[in-house]
Amino acid sequence: MQRVVGVRFKKAGKIYYFSPGKLEIVQNDEVIVETARGVEFGVAVIGPRDVEDSDVVLPLKTVQRKATKADCVKVKENEAKEKEAFHICEKKITVHQLPMKLVEVEYTFDVNKIIFYFTADGRIDFRELVKDLAAVFRTRIELRQIGVRDEAKLVGGMGCCGRPLCCATFLGDFEPVSIRMAKEQKLSLNPTKISGICGRLMCCLKYENDCYSGQCPRKKIQPPKQGSRVVSVDGEGKVISLNNQRRTATILLDDSKTIVASWEDVIEKDDENH
Repeated sequence: MQRVVGVRFKKAGKIYYFSPGKLEIVQNDEVIVETARGVEFGVAVIGPRDVEDSDVVLPLKTVQRKATKADCVKVKENEAKEKEAFHICEKKITVHQLPMKLVEVEYTFDVNKIIFYFTADGRIDFRELVKDLAAVFRTRIELRQIGVRDEAKLVGGMGCCGRPLCCATFLGDFEPVSIRMAKEQKLSLNPTKISGICGRLMCCLKYENDCYSGQCPRKKIQPPKQGSRVVSVDGEGKVISLNNQRRTATILLDDSKTIVASWEDVIEKDDENH
């Protein structure tokens, strides 16, 4: 077992485990840690807990210290520098006439590296751009090409539901989403209705998919098939629609009445009895 704290460096970013060492760290404490990119400022979103050795990458790095007021001031200063660096890089991209779109600029806490995130349709030869940026900022420069989903996560925005994007507020990682999920949920397959602002399938298609695909642990009773004939307490009829969340079926009875019945209260008739 390993004693760890979970540290996040960006809002809705991935959570990384670090050893608290001898420090008394509680949830939401701001900390300074050493990463592969250098010294970074983060927030302990998960308080001290014991996890299995298989759940962490050993050896664990130890939290250097809790962040001070001076550290918080430095973070604010870096954020101001990032805005300035963004405008400078945009001008350089225009000068070099590169077909790329700058999305975000990030300084490491120790200002040992500046990372420029961009999107592009294909591979970009940005070697001359890196040389120009290195001459201006006199530090290590990294240009990182990202996808449209990562762009939406960094930029943020409002979804079609009227709420802030899931990826920009709480989703740490992107999970695979397929068109099959939309089909199982009986959703319109119109791309404009099931795609997010990134142009890809909406991440929320994954949320309720288990209830539709039969993997939900609460779903012990199989629903009747849509279009099948069933027997209910009100008589026989045909299933015209299903509600997986409420576990109910809408049935058109033989006497032309329509009822809503629980899955547990209907019996699907065999084909030979139709």
